Amino acid sequence: MMRHTVFDTPVVNWLFRQMSKIGLKLTGWKMEGALPDAPKYVVIAAPHTSNWDFPLTIAMAFVFRIKVFWMGKASLFRGPMGPVMKWLGGIPVDRSRSTNLVQATIDAFNRNRELIIAIPPEGTRSKVRKWKTGFYHIANGAKVPIASGFLDFKRKVGGFGPTFMPTGDIDADMAAIKAFYANITGKHPCAFEQ
Repeated sequence: MMRHTVFDTPVVNWLFRQMSKIGLKLTGWKMEGALPDAPKYVVIAAPHTSNWDFPLTIAMAFVFRIKVFWMGKASLFRGPMGPVMKWLGGIPVDRSRSTNLVQATIDAFNRNRELIIAIPPEGTRSKVRKWKTGFYHIANGAKVPIASGFLDFKRKVGGFGPTFMPTGDIDADMAAIKAFYANITGKHPCAFEQ
């Protein structure tokens, strides 16, 4: 099993869920869509354009009642915040060296009966011209679906869109996945480009 996180801590989980419901309501955010009907899947966390994406995503995970792990840059896990970020489900990614993260994540899916991992395909909050495809290779290699998680700041709605099962034809699959995100607006729209 993957490690213990805030989502496994009963009283804290309940408290965070209540706070998340209140916080989302007070800030005008709504949720839509349904969780994939699968015990294991990769969640696309897009668009990723601001620091607000993280607390909103965690709040929605509590309200959806899912135990989600998420990938973030290694610098987020340095110092006293490191253990907190891991407790919140974080998996550090060191982009400065090759760690074969794709295969390690496929292996984690194969070892666990239930596992949800959120991955921002941009790999950064900065403007990118092309999505990184690690999330796709992980899902394809582990034979698990890809859930289209989203935060639409224009409508103040977040949740889940369609679920895609990778076919191995990355070009066709990525075109279908990106088509869903064409009308989703990040907090900083200029930072997200199809």
